[in-house]
Amino acid sequence: MFPAALLLLAVSWVECDIEHKQSSWLVIKPGETVSITCTVTGASITDSSYYGTGWIRQPAGKALEWINNIYYDGSTNHKDSLKNKFSVSRDTSSNTVTLTGNRLQAEDSAVYYCARYPQSHKAAETRTKNTTQI
Repeated sequence: MFPAALLLLAVSWVECDIEHKQSSWLVIKPGETVSITCTVTGASITDSSYYGTGWIRQPAGKALEWINNIYYDGSTNHKDSLKNKFSVSRDTSSNTVTLTGNRLQAEDSAVYYCARYPQSHKAAETRTKNTTQI
């Protein structure tokens, strides 16, 4: 039997000149699997100048935590401690990137950010908008 805790997932996006749109609130039960899709407009996710999309999360009152990236060529990179919990995929026909979390628990409650991962890594050029919460 699962504890009464609910998982809250907030999803947000970061932009430069490219827009990333995500759903806003998700509520799931512990142990469930959830997918969050980020739609990219203004650039093709297969264009080398776009480079990639990253997923980051921030639990309430805690620091940001990097989860994974998927690059323009389809290659991926994952935080070792989260690679068995989260996967990242893309759909080039719809220009979307999806984060899938497996067997999520209360400790996975956080704001989840979808962000462009530019080659220049100039964080000062990005700004945060909209959120979704699990």
